[in-house]
Amino acid sequence: MHELAFPLLVGLVILALAFDFLNGLHDAANSIATVVATKLLRPVQAVLFAAFFNFAAYFLILWVPELHKVADTIGKGLIDKDMVSPAVVFAALVGAMFWNVVTWLKGIPSSSSHALVGGIVGAGVAAAGFGTIQWNGLTKTLLFIPLAPLTGMAVALLVMLISSWLARWASARGADRLFRSLHLVSSAGYSLGHGLNDAQKTMGIITVLLYSTGYLSGEFHVPHWVAISCYIAIGLGTLMGGWKIIETMGSRITKLSQHQGFAASTGGSIMLFSASWAGIPVSTTHTITGAIIGAGVARRTSAVRWGVAKSVVFAWLITIPSSAAVAALFYALTRLF
Repeated sequence: MHELAFPLLVGLVILALAFDFLNGLHDAANSIATVVATKLLRPVQAVLFAAFFNFAAYFLILWVPELHKVADTIGKGLIDKDMVSPAVVFAALVGAMFWNVVTWLKGIPSSSSHALVGGIVGAGVAAAGFGTIQWNGLTKTLLFIPLAPLTGMAVALLVMLISSWLARWASARGADRLFRSLHLVSSAGYSLGHGLNDAQKTMGIITVLLYSTGYLSGEFHVPHWVAISCYIAIGLGTLMGGWKIIETMGSRITKLSQHQGFAASTGGSIMLFSASWAGIPVSTTHTITGAIIGAGVARRTSAVRWGVAKSVVFAWLITIPSSAAVAALFYALTRLF
């Protein structure tokens, strides 16, 4: 255990909640991209809608504790929890937040989740070497960098095909009315999944901080005050929105109909809930991007602006190493004081 004055502990918890807020701000587009692009909701309405369901995910984990495994993966599944120190947590958060701010200012829909993963691993390696890495947790996280968007794309494409067949006898007007309603429901599901998976990442890092400093009694577990604080923080962040990224996610990749918006949100929701059940910290940005592409491909391959998609993929590839390098640098700086 590492000795830490209570005011410093509070400061680090606030920094972690600031990351959670920034996560919601940065990833607001993930929850509302399809409803804004299809004009199902106005941007302000969409942000309020998404923020509400981001927070509502807190009650979901109370009813279904099995969905509460991502926090464990972040807290003790990436690096050895016994090697974590306040300096490691500080450096990990700064590395992740730095990358989030850079990509947010540039309007690049990168992954807050993988920025945090990179920050944790970079700071951990800088502190204790590569032996501190928990390869099982890190490997499954890395595997889902390509698997999350590909699965989202495949499920969205399948939903498009099945729903098109089921609605083949409906009039154009009737089908549009039906899919508008279904799109709203699926978007709520996606926002729940977004809050569920993403808020747990900050919960994990606060919990391992409490554990490493002796402020967590008993087994490694997430205190309720940590959980509700993280859901409030991500909900408030989403409430602030991320307008530059909304443009990229909602319209620059492909134009969406209500039917396609429903398919994309449904595909993304299924992917996020499955990942949360398995304890895998996936990128909500990756997931919804893949789902939007899948819904676009179902119409025709040329409907997708592949140049934009490629630039998004490039951002994914450099997120973990970039945030890891920044975190390692900041850890080295903390050793000077």
